[in-house]
Amino acid sequence: MTKFSHVIIRRPGKSLCNGITSAPELGQPIYERAIEEHYDYEHALEQCGVDVTVLPALEEYPDSCFVEDPAVITRCGAIITNPGADSRNGEKNEIEPVVRRFFDDEHVKHIVSPGTLDGGDVMMVGDHFYVGRSARTNEEGIRQFIEILEGWGLEGSEVPLEEVLHLKTGVNYIEDNNMLVSGEFIDKPDFAKYNKIVVPEDEAYGANCIWVNGTVIVAEGYPTVLKAVQDLGYKTLVVDTSEYRKVDGGLSCLSLRF
Repeated sequence: MTKFSHVIIRRPGKSLCNGITSAPELGQPIYERAIEEHYDYEHALEQCGVDVTVLPALEEYPDSCFVEDPAVITRCGAIITNPGADSRNGEKNEIEPVVRRFFDDEHVKHIVSPGTLDGGDVMMVGDHFYVGRSARTNEEGIRQFIEILEGWGLEGSEVPLEEVLHLKTGVNYIEDNNMLVSGEFIDKPDFAKYNKIVVPEDEAYGANCIWVNGTVIVAEGYPTVLKAVQDLGYKTLVVDTSEYRKVDGGLSCLSLRF
């Protein structure tokens, strides 16, 4: 069973309203609300018994509160990614010094061009990492990533994506062989061996939950998801992430957990 000791988060900047979005109809994030939601998120993480490192906002990178994308942290070391969106690529240089507080040189690796990889496309299931091939994560990025994993005695496999932005937009592992799945992931053969909790289409955003030391944090406003997780016996905490949803972000995107 995984046990997390540390979490890294970054406050949103006022520039969050300029973040990348595939859902402009939801409107722009309201900064004051986004900050409140972020404090609630931090508090929920602290209740899960982890040490939370809070980084200051980076106004020059509107999406930089989504710290999950520029790095992937495994039990053996950290991989600094090469984010696939041009406006976000520089975030990797901002996260690396923070990651190095926890890992020595030997345990910090890099995805290099022409490979691209976003951490949101990586889902850890024990020592196996599923990697979504998406608009942000390419074949070469996945090849490099799996090579690094294998060097540490871990393993990975590619999952082609058809519809969603990131792998974890639609599938999330909550330990104990349980997996939340929505949309294109419901019938993917890659996940046939897991106990799948099928998330209805009208609550698809709620599929992005995070497991932290036995507690599952669930987005506010997705009652079917919340009940399904509670019915499995998990302790749950609910956090509103509606301002982050406006810029394609969710619970997993907002933290690095290790």
